[in-house]
Amino acid sequence: QVQLVESGGGLVQAGGSLLLSCAASGLTFSSYSTGWFRQTSGKWREFLAVISWKGDNTYYEAPARGRFTISRDNAKNTVYLQMNRLKPEDTAIYYCAADYRKYGSGLKEYDYWGQGTQVTVTT
Repeated sequence: QVQLVESGGGLVQAGGSLLLSCAASGLTFSSYSTGWFRQTSGKWREFLAVISWKGDNTYYEAPARGRFTISRDNAKNTVYLQMNRLKPEDTAIYYCAADYRKYGSGLKEYDYWGQGTQVTVTT
């Protein structure tokens, strides 16, 4: 049973920080690139960042670039998203996803998805 479980979301004031975690089980974690996406009600699921299966390459979409940092700890089967200088526009459900031996931003490329964790940024 493959499972990705996000945690670390919550309520934070604008300008603050959150660390999101995604714990994986049921797969060889180091064989999968992992990405972070977010979705606001009524909008598409937006790509934010991806890290390669070896952790040696990362890519950030513009909204995340300069404020968010993706990382992974393969020994713990966990991928992280450190979010700094949060804005109300960052309010969304955040999802992690795993992509076998790939490195992309397309929703359909990803093999497994977590359930999401809510992030709410107040003014």
